[in-house]
Amino acid sequence: MNNRPATGPLITDVVSQALRTISSHHMRSLLLILGVAIGVMTLLAIFTIVTGLSGRIRDDIVSSSQPYIYVARFSGLSGGDPEKLMRRPQILPECAGALAETEGVDLVDYQISNGEGMVLKYEREKTNFVQAVGSSENFPFMFSLSVSEGRYFTAAEVAARSRVVVLGYGPRKDLFPGLDPIGKTLNIYGRPYLVVGTMTERKHIIGSMGDNYVVTPWTTYEKDCMHTGIEDRNIMAVIEDGFDTDDVISNITGTMRRERRLRPGQANDFDVVSSETFGDLIDKVTGGIALVLVVLSSVGLLVGGIGVMNIMLISVTERTREIGVRMALGARRRDVLLQVLLEAAVLTGIGGILGIGLGYLASWGMTHLLRFPFVISPWVTIGAALFSISIGIFFGLYPANKAARMDPITALGRL
Repeated sequence: MNNRPATGPLITDVVSQALRTISSHHMRSLLLILGVAIGVMTLLAIFTIVTGLSGRIRDDIVSSSQPYIYVARFSGLSGGDPEKLMRRPQILPECAGALAETEGVDLVDYQISNGEGMVLKYEREKTNFVQAVGSSENFPFMFSLSVSEGRYFTAAEVAARSRVVVLGYGPRKDLFPGLDPIGKTLNIYGRPYLVVGTMTERKHIIGSMGDNYVVTPWTTYEKDCMHTGIEDRNIMAVIEDGFDTDDVISNITGTMRRERRLRPGQANDFDVVSSETFGDLIDKVTGGIALVLVVLSSVGLLVGGIGVMNIMLISVTERTREIGVRMALGARRRDVLLQVLLEAAVLTGIGGILGIGLGYLASWGMTHLLRFPFVISPWVTIGAALFSISIGIFFGLYPANKAARMDPITALGRL
């Protein structure tokens, strides 16, 4: 050590001294750096993967490139007694027509289902459990889905209650392996339905379950499939470009109240929820999971911090005479304290940089394997680097204080 002031030259000397400490005690230093790197890598990988998971779930649940409004008698997000809310009047088709004329609404899709699954058969082939849904001709445009073969049914077929069906990727693959499904006939609830199209694979986070569906005109579904006594009717309305979501929700609420003939002061007997609400709910759930995982994985960094304290205590002990010489030549306690702290910060900083690289590499591999979005956040990267350095400073305080409080005469007396 030398007696330079605690400015830029001292910092250069400190870095050099830390590197010399690593080289002279390479095994324990490398183990320390590796411990910090693993801790930072784990934290960063968990954050990146959970963020990707949140984005993937958001994309799959929202399933639309445009924000939309969901209108139902009961959404499950409004609170209250579910049994009481489920006794609200159904959302009727007339409401969909009125919403299509509402300011700020681009497309409207009316959907209906009976909550009952089925297994479809064609010759010797059969499907897994599939869900049949009735919709309007706007269904694929609402959810950013595309037709793979054939076509989607038309508005004329909806109006005519035509028995036509579009297959999701799952039943198309199960029923017609190696065959062209267009023009084939399926038996749905005892009635023949003509296959006019198939949908592309969604690659949903829940796997093949997200592709096990068939869609028919809602008018046909209402005629043939509503025999279970269970009804679920709702409306999806895409927000027109340039309109604020809250304004459109207000417009839709007003339209629905008029259609339902609700008096002023009377509570709504329907729920209006935006796709952003679903996304925010997903973020809250995954954010809570991420917080728990990050707290648990931070134990690894605490172990690394204990290693920092250990190696710096050893370093201070080995350099007792050197510290005594420096203090005898006029070095202040603050200078010694600063040098030891900066050495600890350099060690953990190297581990942090290594951990950041390994963390992003691991999360890139996992997100690509799981088909999650992979995003590098500059703020998270900077935070991880600063956090690793702060670990060195925090756990280096005790050995640094021990070095700074040495009596120069006693230190010089030790061989």
